[in-house]
Amino acid sequence: MSAPVFKHTFDHAGYKGTVEVPVGLYIDGKWVNSVDKNAKTIPVVNPSTGEKLLDLPEGLEADVELAITAARKAFNEVWGLNTPGFKRGEVLIKVAELMERDADILASLEALDNGKTFGAAKGFDAAEAAACFRYYAGWADKVHGKVIEQSNDKLTFTRHEPVGVCGQIIPWNFPLLMFAWKLAPALASGCTIVIKPSELTPLTACYMTKILKEAGIPDGVVNVVNGYGPTVGNALSGSNTIDKVAFTGSTAVGRKVMESAAKSNLKKVTLELGGKGANIIFDDCNLDDAVRYAAQGIFFNHGQTCCAGSRIYVQRGIYDEFVKKFVQVTKKVQVGDPFAPDTFQGPQVSQTQYDRIMNYVECGKQEGANVITGGVRHGKTGFFIEPTVFTNVKPGMKIVEEEIFGPVVVVAVFDTEDEVIAAANDSIYGLASGVFSQNITKAHRVAARLHAGTVWVNCYNELHSQVPFGGFKSSGIGRELGEYAMENYTEIKAVHVRLTGYVGPVPPL
Repeated sequence: MSAPVFKHTFDHAGYKGTVEVPVGLYIDGKWVNSVDKNAKTIPVVNPSTGEKLLDLPEGLEADVELAITAARKAFNEVWGLNTPGFKRGEVLIKVAELMERDADILASLEALDNGKTFGAAKGFDAAEAAACFRYYAGWADKVHGKVIEQSNDKLTFTRHEPVGVCGQIIPWNFPLLMFAWKLAPALASGCTIVIKPSELTPLTACYMTKILKEAGIPDGVVNVVNGYGPTVGNALSGSNTIDKVAFTGSTAVGRKVMESAAKSNLKKVTLELGGKGANIIFDDCNLDDAVRYAAQGIFFNHGQTCCAGSRIYVQRGIYDEFVKKFVQVTKKVQVGDPFAPDTFQGPQVSQTQYDRIMNYVECGKQEGANVITGGVRHGKTGFFIEPTVFTNVKPGMKIVEEEIFGPVVVVAVFDTEDEVIAAANDSIYGLASGVFSQNITKAHRVAARLHAGTVWVNCYNELHSQVPFGGFKSSGIGRELGEYAMENYTEIKAVHVRLTGYVGPVPPL
């Protein structure tokens, strides 16, 4: 029996039309249901209303094994080095073109099951995801080794070969964009994939299978298995027949993925994990720009961003003025229907996330911090939270140290450069930080001293396909994007060719 199809009619300013999305398990080019009779369905909820959108067919371990088998067969027969790099690049360009054609549909689906605004989903997520495929299309025929000169009687060179079959586990905060970040470099390198979307936000990954098929991706090259982390995710990370696993999500789950990978076949691992970004505002900054970037840095994507600037440190001389202006901007953030043109912040993704964030808000109050705006529910339905700003915060508070993953920010005061660098680096995380100063020497000096994989100077949340992204410390292992991501999906082989006869020491006969 074939898998069901989710049908939804959109009627908003950005897109009007009915979209059909096959849901279930996409294995070897076909949409199917689980082969395990114990498989059930997963309720997918509209976070704007709290109402169920669909029942998503669940995949289990047996389905993952079938998907891995299909991916291995495709790697050995129709993809990998069987398809020249320039041909892989042509297919990826076609994927990008089809994504741009269907940008309104992809953005609408993101807004529906994730809750992000249609405008952001189209202008950022869909656009950047397509750009990512186009960028890696250019890399597909540029992966090559080197000749290593040794002597006239020996040729030594390296080959950069695709890793093989990759398991990829993508999060719910940027479903489409993370699909592209994971898939594009893997396909460009010649790898085949079994991908697990978040069970909360499966729709764009499911729809993308239609685009991949139309673009000419052979059956079995990309397989999608929907399901829960403890079943499907663990089956991927713990598989003895997968060559690499890539995961984006929480640090706690990332540790489990790494442990599972180590206990199985010691497969290669890439982890993009949590963060607690420090945004440092010096008194010689352009204050209005700093305020706007700081607000965007925390409230973009409803605060559900691993690199969110959730700790703002402001130098004492401008602290009061910054807080005043920052609160004014925060109060202007439009919270509401993600399909409304003027909405900036939609709902949190789920009831669980809503409850988790509100628990942090209450914890902050109990620990003595001051809520100067927000901290309450927005509206009566859905998972909406008013943008929240805390002051009077101290080191050791949970809201200062732990990743909240919502529209909640702490604003602290500092006096000296050394003091703020120590505070910024006093975290288990090291994903991203920001520095605002008109003194370029100071900005460079501070950027060099921050323990973070990305440092934005006089800006925040600016991401590009050609620039690597990843974290220090508990924020992850490896880098995504840019040339660096290609290293995640290739193995380097050294080949030694002796051009003359035996030249080693003569063994005794």
